[in-house]
Amino acid sequence: MKKRYSMFLKILLIASCLLVGFASSGMGKAVEITDFAVTNNRDDLLVFFKVKGAFTKEMVKAVRNGIPTTFSFFIRLQENKRLWFDKKITDKQLTHTIKYNNLKNEFVVKRSWDDNKAITTDSFEQAKSLMSEIKSFRMASLDRLRKGHSYKIQAKAELDKVTLPFNLHHILFFTALWDFETSWHTFEFKY
Repeated sequence: MKKRYSMFLKILLIASCLLVGFASSGMGKAVEITDFAVTNNRDDLLVFFKVKGAFTKEMVKAVRNGIPTTFSFFIRLQENKRLWFDKKITDKQLTHTIKYNNLKNEFVVKRSWDDNKAITTDSFEQAKSLMSEIKSFRMASLDRLRKGHSYKIQAKAELDKVTLPFNLHHILFFTALWDFETSWHTFEFKY
């Protein structure tokens, strides 16, 4: 009985060490929103930003194995009020999805704000860039803003929950290793 208990403890200790080591390898860098900018054209308020650190080793392996991966972006525009709650102008949710076709050795990226048009590339670096960047997104029409007033745009990104094939979704620790959600990034400006 003592031998079995001792063997069980050794196996449990080894498994724990492997899990901790495996989990920590993907958690080295924080995922964050960078290069945030707001500008306008003649008619619209435009938003630009990037998500840095989203592609961990585990996520790259999953994408290269053909598991579709989706990033969701949440963006909200509010008018700052001094003595009252901020006034919501608009909330937007965007999605970017990547899928690797290993027969053709190409990545297909679809972005909801770009009419879900399929963008195909054989470069993983280009596919990661397409997944991680928002460029010239029309946040709101300028006629919804008032001159001389203060506004703020907040943005956040997260990896959508993944449904793994072949009942692998029961292995919860696997999906947690490349799960992310950024904190809200706030950009204030005066129109």
